[in-house]
Parts: sequence; structure tokens; C-alpha cells
Amino acid sequence: MSKLTKKCQTTIPSKVRDFLGIKAGDNVDFEIKDNVVILKKLNSIDYEYLKSVESTLEEWNSPEDDEAYSDL
Repeated sequence: MSKLTKKCQTTIPSKVRDFLGIKAGDNVDFEIKDNVVILKKLNSIDYEYLKSVESTLEEWNSPEDDEAYSDL
């Protein structure tokens, strides 16, 4: 059990943190499925790498590509 603060923040209990393998600074995701909230650890995202390859993807960003791949 955990109590919400005035800012609606809470502490994730240590047993849950240990089970998920999460620590301060990690990203987590919340999903609602069948009236149940699911907490998941997110893998680290290398934003610097993604930013570096972003420009290489522009060649596939056209109406023609949208049409060609719309059935996938």
C-alpha cells in the first residue's frame, strides 16, 4: 500500500521495484487493461541515437510511400 502526496505522487514499494528491476531515473509505463492498472519497466531509450538516424528516414516520408505501404 502507498499513499498519494498532494501532488498525486507515490512511492513504489521496494518489493515491486526489485521485481521490476527499476531504480531512480528509470522510466515506467502505466497501462489500463480490463479495469486493471499494469505497471511496466520501460527499456532505456537512446534519444541521441534516434535523433542521429531521424534524418535518414525522411526519404520514406512521402504520400507515395504512405500509399505504397498502407496495406501493411
